Amino acid sequence: MASVSIRNVRKSYGPLEIIKGVDIDIQDGEFVILVGPSGCGKSTLLRMIAGLEEISSGEIAIGERVVNEVLPKERDIAMVFQNYALYPHMTIAENMGFSLKLKKADKGEILSKVQRAAEILGLGPLLERFPRQLSGGQRQRVAMGRAIVRDPKVFLFDEPLSNLDAKLRVQMRTEIKEMHQRLKTTTVYVTHDQIEAMTMADKIVVMHDGIIEQIGAPLDLYDKPANMFVAGFIGSPSMNFIRGQIGADGFTTEAGGKLPLNGSTPAASDGRPAVYGVRPEHLRLADDGVPHEVIVIEPTGSETQMIVRPVGHATDKRGGLTCLLRERISAKPGEVVKIAPDPAMIHLFDHEHGRRL
Repeated sequence: MASVSIRNVRKSYGPLEIIKGVDIDIQDGEFVILVGPSGCGKSTLLRMIAGLEEISSGEIAIGERVVNEVLPKERDIAMVFQNYALYPHMTIAENMGFSLKLKKADKGEILSKVQRAAEILGLGPLLERFPRQLSGGQRQRVAMGRAIVRDPKVFLFDEPLSNLDAKLRVQMRTEIKEMHQRLKTTTVYVTHDQIEAMTMADKIVVMHDGIIEQIGAPLDLYDKPANMFVAGFIGSPSMNFIRGQIGADGFTTEAGGKLPLNGSTPAASDGRPAVYGVRPEHLRLADDGVPHEVIVIEPTGSETQMIVRPVGHATDKRGGLTCLLRERISAKPGEVVKIAPDPAMIHLFDHEHGRRL
């Protein structure tokens, strides 16, 4: 196992800069997830750690060794891709042990490591089968097993669950996390799915347009987002944003509504333009709330998602709020309900730059 240190790393394709001076410290044994929308640079950064992309400037170290000029096969890493890339003519055992065979490892060592990986991943009964005889989830486990047998210092995962259906993704999330808890190998994992990031990571790196917006533990990012981008990206459904201004008697929305503030409002903010952020689960039905018209009701069983808009205002999409309610409700589209936020759970952001106040 080893730490990974990324220092002022940049990547350019001609005049186009994709990675813009990234700094990340990944501790030995840590599970770090790079998350962000498509095109933010997370996969490019992972490929630079692997040695599959050249670094334009900066430094990447694995353990104590700077690996900028080190070939991928000499970095002691193992990568699991979105595509399983299994050899169709080889059995599962042969696929898993192939990298060791190329290194001319002893047959006994290969067998021992393959069996150990198969036991960790529940592949024991499948070792004599061929990839075509396996499900998508089983093939992904084989790809993970092929990485495990190499006993690398660092595991790299590039969106490994994207090709799986929803139920299999949940199962594989659990299996990857359990595998990490057993092996305690340093892991860097790329995904655009913030649910994967929240449920699996020790530490999340949120990227956007080639820069890092925030680094922290999952719940730290959820509870204290550094800016509106992180607040809107982490959490599902995403945070509601309401523009207006801070006043001594509360927050006045652009639509003229009044919303409560908590005791942490910045000093000397009276009259300051700001953005009021509140998560859907922190909105409730309340007799003292603001009247809103119900637009859409989406019951899921354990929860009900409700889209509402202020009464008396044009049905501007920007004025809508998403509420996530635990109770069963009888309201129907077109009816009026009163909605109130939990003042203890609200967030305020700078109107111009989106930074947390």
